[in-house]
Amino acid sequence: MTRIVRVTSAALVLALIAGCGSQNDELQEWMNQERDRTRPSVQPISPPQKFNPQKYEMGEAVEPFSVQKMTVAIRQEMATPNSAVAAELNRRKEPLEAFPLDSMSMVGSVTRKGVQYALLKVDSLLYQVKVGDYLGQNYGKIMKITETDISLREIVQDAAGEWIERPAALQLQEGAQ
Repeated sequence: MTRIVRVTSAALVLALIAGCGSQNDELQEWMNQERDRTRPSVQPISPPQKFNPQKYEMGEAVEPFSVQKMTVAIRQEMATPNSAVAAELNRRKEPLEAFPLDSMSMVGSVTRKGVQYALLKVDSLLYQVKVGDYLGQNYGKIMKITETDISLREIVQDAAGEWIERPAALQLQEGAQ
């Protein structure tokens, strides 16, 4: 019985394949007709342009943030007699000008012989400063000392490169160690 089922199944498969063969021929004929009717329109690709390398000429120029350029700018500023920074560059730097202002903290004040002094803590060392002393990296000059703060005048460059004065202050740090 299984042999009859196998033979019958094989005959059905052969009949199906033979029936599909005629449809396959029709499909192939239709595809050929469509291919002949339709012509592709492909735009030709333009030939590649020749690459002309350019010599990099800025290698010999001065870097915009170099020390050399800054030195030239400072010398030009010094040549201007009214320049605020010219006087600052000609004086000897004080020890507290080596530290940024934000690394200092005011821990107290003292008056001796009528002169007001502020006590500053920098890198676990205590310094005593008075009006007229300099501190910070922006030519900060102490203008006024009170019991609670130090008022400074700093000289900095603005966005246009001009040297301008700006106020700064150090506040008394309660409980600073």
